[in-house]
This record gives sequence, C-alpha cells and structure tokens, in this order.
Amino acid sequence: MKGIEIRELECFLVLAEELHFGHAGERLFVSQSRVSQLLRSLENRVGAPLVDRTSRRVSLTPFGEEFLAALGPAYRTLAAVVDGARERARDGRRRLRLGFQGSVNGPVATAVRVFEERDPESRVDIVEITLSDPFGPLREGEVDAAVVLLPVRERDLVVGPEFSRQPQRLVLPADHPLASRSRVGVEDMARVPLVPVRKAPDYWLRVHSPTVTPLGRTIRHESGVDTLQEGLSLVAAGRGAMLLCGSTARHHGREDIVFVPVSGLPESSMGLVWPRGSTHPGVPVLAGALSDALAGFSQETATDKTAG
Repeated sequence: MKGIEIRELECFLVLAEELHFGHAGERLFVSQSRVSQLLRSLENRVGAPLVDRTSRRVSLTPFGEEFLAALGPAYRTLAAVVDGARERARDGRRRLRLGFQGSVNGPVATAVRVFEERDPESRVDIVEITLSDPFGPLREGEVDAAVVLLPVRERDLVVGPEFSRQPQRLVLPADHPLASRSRVGVEDMARVPLVPVRKAPDYWLRVHSPTVTPLGRTIRHESGVDTLQEGLSLVAAGRGAMLLCGSTARHHGREDIVFVPVSGLPESSMGLVWPRGSTHPGVPVLAGALSDALAGFSQETATDKTAG
C-alpha cells in the first residue's frame, strides 16, 4: 500500500463499471486523459495490465477481473469506516444504515427500537431503496443492511431473519372486473398485463412477475418501473396490475386501486439481507433484535388465536 493513491483505485472501480474512458471521466469529473493516466499509474504499481484497450471496446483483463473482485468489497469496507467515523464525530453515535422498500413497520420497527436500546451508542438511519435495485445500495456501501422482498440468491449477500410470509396481492384498478373479488386464481392473471420491476434478477421476476400461468396461458407485461409509486400510479391509470407482498399492500391503500389475494402463487416474504463479510458490528445485533421481535410477534399471534 506504500504510496498508493485512493484516486487510482476509484478510477479503476468506475472504469470497470463503465468500460468507457469518457464516461468514467464524466463520473469522476476529470478528463479522459486523466483517467488513462490514473489507470497506467495503478497498473504500474500492481505490476500487470488491468484493462484491455482497443479502438472499439474496453474490457478487463483476467487479472483485472480478479483484482476487481478483491478490491470492490475492500474499498466499500474502507468507505464505510470513513463514513462511520464522520458520523460518529458529528454526534458521538455510530450509525447503521438500514435500507427499506416502502414503510418501516411491524417487527422491523420493533427491532430498530430494541437495537437502539441494546446499543445506546448506535442509531439506525432508515434509507429508502428502490424496488428495481435493492442490492445496489448494499454493494455500493450506501446501506449496511436492507429489508427486501425475497427470494434473494446472491452469492455476495447473506439472508438473515425472514418474516411476513403471506399470500401475494394483485394490485388492480378499482374499476377492473377482478377488483370486486375476495380472491383471484393464478390463471386469472392472464386477463390483465403486469407492470414488472426493472433490473430485478430473473429468478426474482419468475416469482413476482411471471410471464406464464401454470396452465401455460401468457401473462403480458407492460413497461417496467423503478419505484413502487410509479407502479401504483400506472395501475391506477388502468395500464395493468402489479404483484405485491401482503405487508407492502397493507400500507399503501388508495381509493383508486385494490389489493386482491392471489391463490396458486408462492407466498411472499421479506428478509433482512447484508453483504457477506460485513464488518459492521451493528448488523448481527440488528439481526438478533429482529429475530427476537419476530418471536414476540409469533407469540402474540398464537395468544390471540387461542383467545379467539
């Protein structure tokens, strides 16, 4: 690390994403020639080419791919350490940034409160993340953990406590013929186009935005959206329907849309997720607090059923 420049590392990481010297320069607010200079300097320090450059394309060398895989997590950890120190210097409390799609409620809200009681020197900051890119903020170090809609099958992410398992809801315009039903079957989904989420992994889309019913009927798709509010607005405008988990549906009631349970689909569930190898001391504490909160909610539910 002797004499290494952080700017060189940042340049390589951005170039590895853009695979274009001009675009990398725009993101770094430097010239294209400066990007080339920083990259050459890093390659000289490392002792091997990291990028193949031709007149038509830019690509990482095999050595560059290996270097990127090792550097990315280390750089995000370093950035998190600096950000944490800055936040703690500001008010003396360590921050845990929790990403969330929608509203914090139920066991998650309880877990946040328990976490702060167990670790008075820490504070949870809630950061909204988009439906279309729930894993990006985790990988970029913008959040330390996130509550996301499962399934999650990413090798670089750990799935902790899972909760809120319940039937998926089909979000429909209030005047749609299916909106008056108490429940719809999965085959009914062929009667209305779905509004999917952009950029989501294929395995996730197969669960939450299927393209075919179990009997082989085609489910048409509209243009994708990035945020929940975009999707709900399109549904209200009669452009299609969306599939949402029960907890999200419960907290986004509107007069112009309805949420109808769907039978024949896998139940939806939420989960707490964080980067594999995370060194933030608050992540396991929050996971434990959420597990305890879930146990408490289960006990309350069982008691209510017994009393009923």
